[in-house]
Amino acid sequence: MKEQIFDPLRKKHVILTPEERVRQYFITWLNKERNYPLSLMASEYTIKYNTLKFRCDIVCFTKSLTPLLIVECKAPDVKIDHLVTDQITRYNMALKVKYLVITNGVTTFACEWSQEQKQYRFITDIPFYKI
Repeated sequence: MKEQIFDPLRKKHVILTPEERVRQYFITWLNKERNYPLSLMASEYTIKYNTLKFRCDIVCFTKSLTPLLIVECKAPDVKIDHLVTDQITRYNMALKVKYLVITNGVTTFACEWSQEQKQYRFITDIPFYKI
């Protein structure tokens, strides 16, 4: 039997792939280090854009259940390139979040929507969840 890990968001054990290890680490990090409540996070969150369905690795919500942050997780050996940024950008066309995060567990990039400039700008740290 393949090694498994418990996903506190899906509330079930899942196969521990390299990407899943990154996802579970990042869920824990967001919760413990940035105070994002587990109850306001979802993993493998299904969205629909046009007629296509996609699954976001992690989505964090505000208290009013508005999507706030999308995290796209990749395995550590996967290079973060334009294909990955295109992927999270596509997800965001449906969700329109304030923060985008891409990580492979080794390298992490984060962006914040600038209302004034009407574009995303890179940020050096992921903000704390504001209660």
